[in-house]
Amino acid sequence: MGYAMTNVFSPKTSVAEALGPLRAKWGWIVALGVVYLVAGLIALGSVVEATAATVVVVGIMMIVAGVFEVINAFQVKSWGRFIFWIILGVLYILAGFVALDSPFLTAIWLTLLLGAAPAASGIMRIFLAFNMRHGSHWIWVAASGLITLLLGVIILVHWPDSAIYTLGIILGVDLVFAGVGWIGLGMGLKNAA
Repeated sequence: MGYAMTNVFSPKTSVAEALGPLRAKWGWIVALGVVYLVAGLIALGSVVEATAATVVVVGIMMIVAGVFEVINAFQVKSWGRFIFWIILGVLYILAGFVALDSPFLTAIWLTLLLGAAPAASGIMRIFLAFNMRHGSHWIWVAASGLITLLLGVIILVHWPDSAIYTLGIILGVDLVFAGVGWIGLGMGLKNAA
């Protein structure tokens, strides 16, 4: 019994037809948005606990990734690569256990990275914008770089004190915006039906 794969967005399919199956599920999409929104508000109401929860999830993901790295090592044919994959997997597993054992110490280092990455990205965007001044819309790239740089600098200036709440705030804001987005999509599908 074979199933043919169909292209949902073939030239003969309209957007309305492609969204048909989603329209029937608009209530579930809104419900998902409400769950995200409530979870985000809870995270914003208790940012320290949300920071700890974020680090715990990162720690679990690192342990799982490390286990798969070790499993992958046994698929490698050469000894050099085998040792490399084993070491990589063990380091991931150890880092995951450190994150689980000491979530707030881990949050300090994650917050440092979270501040340094946007600061570096903002500097690079500003540099790019000034190198494309002869092109169009360079000012928007520069503005984006400046905002990203300022975000990174704000995080870094308050580091390490900000580590206890920064990850929780980012998690909460992300969940709130995701929830609002899902609710908006669901209501839009309802109104289009």
